[in-house]
Amino acid sequence: MELDASPRSVIPGRQRWDVKLVLGRPRTAEVLAAVLRRIPGITEAQANPVTGGVLVRHDARVRATDVSRIVRRAVSLVAEDPTGAARPAPARPAAAPARQVDRGLVVRPVLAVGGGVAAGIALVKGSALSKQLVAVGGVAAATAAVLRKAWRRTVDASQDAVGPGAERHPLLEIVGPHRRRLYRAAALSVSCQVSEMALGTFLGWTGLVLIKGEAAPLVSLGLTTASAQLWGLAGLVAAACAAVAGLSYASNLQWRRLGQDIEHDWRSRTYRHVQHLELEHLEGERTTRVAGALIDDVGQLGAFFAGPANDVLQLGTSLALLVPAFLLLAPQIAWIAFLPIPVIAWLSLHHQDKAAADYAVTGECRARLGSQVINSLEAGATVKSFCTEDYEAERIDELSEAAQESSRQTDRSTIRHAETVRACTTASMAGTLLIGGRSVLNGTLRFEVFSPLIGLPQMLLMRMSRLGGIVDQYQRTRASYDRVQRLRALPVEADGSEGTIDLAEVRGELVLDGVTFAYPGRPAALEDLSLTIPAGQVTALVGATGSGKTTVAKLLMRFQDAESGSVLLDGRDVRDLRRHDLRHAIGFVAQDPFLFDGSIADNIRYGSFEASDEAVVQAATMAEAHTFIATLPDGYDTLIGERGAALSGGQRQRIALARAILKDPPVVILDEATSAVDNETEAAIQRTLRVFATDRTMVVIAHRLSTVRHADRIYVLDKGGVVAEQGTHDELLAQHGLYASLWQLQAGELAA
Repeated sequence: MELDASPRSVIPGRQRWDVKLVLGRPRTAEVLAAVLRRIPGITEAQANPVTGGVLVRHDARVRATDVSRIVRRAVSLVAEDPTGAARPAPARPAAAPARQVDRGLVVRPVLAVGGGVAAGIALVKGSALSKQLVAVGGVAAATAAVLRKAWRRTVDASQDAVGPGAERHPLLEIVGPHRRRLYRAAALSVSCQVSEMALGTFLGWTGLVLIKGEAAPLVSLGLTTASAQLWGLAGLVAAACAAVAGLSYASNLQWRRLGQDIEHDWRSRTYRHVQHLELEHLEGERTTRVAGALIDDVGQLGAFFAGPANDVLQLGTSLALLVPAFLLLAPQIAWIAFLPIPVIAWLSLHHQDKAAADYAVTGECRARLGSQVINSLEAGATVKSFCTEDYEAERIDELSEAAQESSRQTDRSTIRHAETVRACTTASMAGTLLIGGRSVLNGTLRFEVFSPLIGLPQMLLMRMSRLGGIVDQYQRTRASYDRVQRLRALPVEADGSEGTIDLAEVRGELVLDGVTFAYPGRPAALEDLSLTIPAGQVTALVGATGSGKTTVAKLLMRFQDAESGSVLLDGRDVRDLRRHDLRHAIGFVAQDPFLFDGSIADNIRYGSFEASDEAVVQAATMAEAHTFIATLPDGYDTLIGERGAALSGGQRQRIALARAILKDPPVVILDEATSAVDNETEAAIQRTLRVFATDRTMVVIAHRLSTVRHADRIYVLDKGGVVAEQGTHDELLAQHGLYASLWQLQAGELAA
């Protein structure tokens, strides 16, 4: 059975998963959460049968890849036995199914044994050179083992996040059309590294001239005297320094520009896709995840190429240059020069794993501290009224001390790692000097060869210390790539292929014919609903919360599509019309209207960008907004902040209403559009809307019945979108039914 379980977000200490197995199955969700809670290292597990989401919190010291395997195994076990009877906790991932024996399982041990025997013979009876080559092979094998383990962990993490089946490597997909810039940046990095190695060689020759009076390689260039060689080396060193500086600047600039281009390209293309997603993917908590993918994850794609990718290339170039040079020119000291490589590689990878856990703990401590500071400051009146100032100060002291101790632990670990790497590098140089010096003294290694090679391995070893960070960034980039690709895979709104609308010909008759609709995992919001909204009239929808009024508005706007039945505009099914044409024909004002960070005029003009200033003022006047706008210091140029934070709720509603009036559509839907204004303002708006509604279809959704008492037709909806009553205000009062009861509750007036 193929299980659909995929990670939604993975951060240290917490993972969110989408598991279709629990969707709509409360009992299965409970069992899965209980199974996960029994696993050592898992501190909390929650499964939501409504959304299909699974939240797993775990000890920060537990690797994310292990948690991923455990979650998948737990889902598999629950799928096999949903009742959860006597199920052991899947503390370890299940073994892979039996398969045909791999020939490599036999060949590799044979080669290992044969190689070990050959190495033993070489060490006992071989020459000095053979012993040194065996030592070099041992260093290479140890390095390969460390890197192979890190690579397997990286591949496992990538498969957990991305899954199999990718046609190309994700890094190639990320680079996309920017390969030429990648090649230029890579060429500059390689050239810079070669220049840096050449600089080290020239400095070694300089020391050789000062000690022995000449450098043999320079004699062949015609520089026979020590003075001439020193002047020549000075020129070479200056040229190498200039080349290193110039190439380093150019390569870093190219890598950073490549990272910026990748980030910009992915963000632009992904955001354009997001703008056309179905509305359900942009509501609720999904908005936060979408924003995280567009900002953090897309930024990570560019950040990898702006930094770690360059480090990888420089490290590879150093190895490609130094290892053959030592093996060809000085095999006697190759093993001691490169001996710290596997040690530093292991230390770096181990430190990165531990640092991730330390930083997660530190981040949690600081988050708790920050949250408490904000809470206590925002609750200033409560704190003072209960005289708990000292209590709050003590709480902050305790949280601050915990954050301080966590930071100290992280700092100790980081400094310890840096100094250990420094010690390994220093020991390598000392060993190289000692063993290489003995080889020079006994005549097995020429001083002319030894001198330029002394300092070169140190450059490689210092870069090796960044290996753990590179691997970590690579894993983060693969995970970010997966999240962005999942976002890009979400379905966009389907559109009618040929159904265009001429706004001048829209009459505005709206019909819902046997419409049924339900939100995922919930009972039907509308069930077999049929109603007609006549053209050119004001029609009101009223009813209790949850009766489907706003759902009707979403269906009319095609934010959602009916599961069965049809929604018609002037006799045409809205699913056959282009969404943009349909929405151009309908003005929509929501109960909680959204205003953008900008000026009042910009917000009124939004969607009608070519409207004149006079038209903006006229629309604001009709929406009863001009009076308060005129009192502001900057009038229509007043900046209102994010979501219109500088305005009251009623002012925001009037700005949104002015926006719809300026659009001048043949159909207008007002969803609680005047709920936040006072009675006097509402009465003024109602008078204006009666003028605005002339020869226009207007749908008014309201809880406050005084808003709709003058409507041409009122539909009273009950649970499930059932039309309980319909008629004018007076007709409904005369029926002494649900509407009359609501009117009596709100207005305090008995029906006649």
